[in-house]
Amino acid sequence: MNSTPLFDFDRPIDRRGGDSLKWNKYAGRDVLPLWVADMDFAAPPALLAALERRIAHGCLGYAEPWPSLVDSVLDYLQRKYVWTIDPEWLVWLPGLVTGLNLACRTVDGSVLTATPVYPPFLSAPRLSGRELMRAPLRLSEGCWGWDFGAMEAALAPDTRLLLLCHPHNPVGRAWGQDELSDLAGFCQRHDLIVCSDEIHCDLILDEGRQHTPLAMIDAEIARRCITLMAPSKTYNIPGLGCAFAVIADAALRRRFTGVMRGIVPDVNVLGLTAAEAAYRDCEQWRAALINVLRRNRERVETAVSAIPGLSMAHVEATYLAWIDARSLGVADPAAFFEAAGVGLSNGSDFGLPGWVRLNFGCAGGHLDSALDRIKMACSARLP
Repeated sequence: MNSTPLFDFDRPIDRRGGDSLKWNKYAGRDVLPLWVADMDFAAPPALLAALERRIAHGCLGYAEPWPSLVDSVLDYLQRKYVWTIDPEWLVWLPGLVTGLNLACRTVDGSVLTATPVYPPFLSAPRLSGRELMRAPLRLSEGCWGWDFGAMEAALAPDTRLLLLCHPHNPVGRAWGQDELSDLAGFCQRHDLIVCSDEIHCDLILDEGRQHTPLAMIDAEIARRCITLMAPSKTYNIPGLGCAFAVIADAALRRRFTGVMRGIVPDVNVLGLTAAEAAYRDCEQWRAALINVLRRNRERVETAVSAIPGLSMAHVEATYLAWIDARSLGVADPAAFFEAAGVGLSNGSDFGLPGWVRLNFGCAGGHLDSALDRIKMACSARLP
């Protein structure tokens, strides 16, 4: 019997000295990069083949979404989440961060979010001329959750937009149905529009868990939702710049697209081509990826539990580990680990100093080497 895996996630791909933002940050240094959310795996073969066919056509002019592409998204949402949407609800974007910034410009008033959170949640309001209101997530018994008391206290009279990360980057939560229902009720009570970043929705690692788009909780919250999705994280194509918003409410959608005019470029033809292939042809690859990420998650959680000065909550979704390094007693944990040869994301960028984020979307041997370096540095610090 041939036991060779169909997809090779252990094949090292040399990204040094090329165009990789992730690897070039530490060019010429012995630092293993586990920072930005960009996996070191090759994109799915079916997706690469679709790009090759499109390039072979020879003409790479301006493009607009075509019927089979739209159908692939509609079918994907129906198949994965039993979410039936109308084609006109789709707004194509050249990146998910673009969508966050557009949402802040679409909705008047101040903006609420919960920290720690993906850094563009903190910068988009400011760049849009909006005041940012912050409330901390609550860490209780090793699990991150909402602190609705803190969120109530953070609201201003003019707050009209909530930026939601679902699943959550960096804490790794896959919000459950009850949590989403509570959040929907909070938004309805306070008349908030929600921009829900659901880019990691296909990276649920816990067996038995299922992502539910916030807009599916009930008709009222659907009317308030700007849902942002993209194939970029799951299928490792962030460099192709393709995302979309799902906006059911016609008036909200008109405001959103109105803000785009003259500012936001169309999605490039290769990004659109890759999106269709990802949603139509790459489910088998995605399932294999999830198994790899589950093994890597176990590597990280087992290692961190045995390293002095570090702790972390269980990662339910994403390929990102949010690690508490405050007990090390160092002023800048990210700089400490960089000096030890591992490049991690600085918790300060997410609104929570003393923590670091580790990207475990890489070959197992590479991850093991990084974890060994982390262990050696911490053991020397706290013998």
